[in-house]
Amino acid sequence: MAVAITGTRDTRHREGTWYSALFRVYLAPWATQDAQFYIGGAKGIDSLALCHLAEKSRSRITVVVPGTVEQQPAEAQHTIEQCRRRGRIAEIVALRAPELRTAAFHARNCWMVDRADMVIGFPLTESTEGSGTWQTLNYAAYLGKPRLIVPV
Repeated sequence: MAVAITGTRDTRHREGTWYSALFRVYLAPWATQDAQFYIGGAKGIDSLALCHLAEKSRSRITVVVPGTVEQQPAEAQHTIEQCRRRGRIAEIVALRAPELRTAAFHARNCWMVDRADMVIGFPLTESTEGSGTWQTLNYAAYLGKPRLIVPV
């Protein structure tokens, strides 16, 4: 089973323990030893889910960035480096977009969904306008892939 994770970058409205409990419920059932996770490598849900899966699972983890890891926010770079040093990231895919604009992030999201069997999304709001999380979830729906939507 290959799972793409998408979610809000704004996670400051909840405590870290709240996200840990959420991931135990909604990620753990899919986090088998044979599972593959694709995570976007940004701050927020991406970094929190990466930490959780690196610590609590033996699943294969691939981090996908639209440009390079060095172009990611400092918080995300730190999380990626920590998990890499612990040997928990199987692969980092740097798509090397020439400009980090909306199109580059959408391309990254599509890359992950194209390779996934399902998508788990953690949107902040119900509004789809300007949301990369909803763009990713809607693309999965367009392809007929199952989606698990967990509002945060």
